[in-house]
Amino acid sequence: MSVRQIDIEESVRSVEAALNYLLPGPDINRRFVSAGVEVNTGRYGPFVATIRDGRAIRDHFSFDRQGFRLLDAPTQVRDFSDIAEIDRVYPVEVEGYVREAFGADLVVPMGWMIRTSGEVASRQKKRDQPYRHQGGVQPPAGEVHVDTEPSRQLAAARRAYDRVRPGGPGFRRFIISSFWRTFSPPPQDCPLALCDARSVGDDEGTPNVLWVVDEIPQGDAMFAPMDDDGQMAAAIFRHNPAHRWWYFSNMTRDEALLFKFHDSDRSVGWRTPHTAFWDDSLPGAHPRESIELRSIAFFE
Repeated sequence: MSVRQIDIEESVRSVEAALNYLLPGPDINRRFVSAGVEVNTGRYGPFVATIRDGRAIRDHFSFDRQGFRLLDAPTQVRDFSDIAEIDRVYPVEVEGYVREAFGADLVVPMGWMIRTSGEVASRQKKRDQPYRHQGGVQPPAGEVHVDTEPSRQLAAARRAYDRVRPGGPGFRRFIISSFWRTFSPPPQDCPLALCDARSVGDDEGTPNVLWVVDEIPQGDAMFAPMDDDGQMAAAIFRHNPAHRWWYFSNMTRDEALLFKFHDSDRSVGWRTPHTAFWDDSLPGAHPRESIELRSIAFFE
């Protein structure tokens, strides 16, 4: 970074908070998710980190450098507890914001998820079908991760592109991202911390295989032989003191964070580790309620 960039970034307020990183542990890393609960087989432990508040310098951030930006993004969704309204309005709305922000030719919205630091169990809908890991309510994800594992993303992008653009011209670049909005009043008690892409090595990260289940397995069953190679996976991270962390305090429902999970162009900031954290620096904090929607942006 240039001297000017360092001066700007050091001028802002910051908080000290514990972030959960992967610790030495079992060789098999899996994340089991079911309604209202998510359990990792890996061991995680807290490391105190400085998290800078980017609110005062929001125009300083770019997708190519840090891998994220805070956008002004008013929403037409009136009630984020209304699944039908979200399904009808939100994917199309987010598609437009993502296409404009990245300058992409095509954006394919994927699934969405509500997360809350408040009560989860009472928000779960009764299920008469197997659990699907989208369109529900889950707790905040409390460990440093990226929701994609690099080696599996080109194939995923090709599947998505062929589904919506059969016979299309193909793509030269794709970006998988998250569009993250909090809709509870500011300040929130458990905001999202984002790791500056410039501070993350390309060789960092351990695969964490995702298993969507009706019931969380117990004990040795979590490590039983399974077809991990055929599953989606995230990347989880060990502590690195070089990681440089940011958040944006007092987010409102008409703002959104757009950040990269995976950019096929690795000459720029191509992924953004992130995690929820508990912030006690601002008085009168409210439980965090947020919605995240993944998408793939294609450049043809």
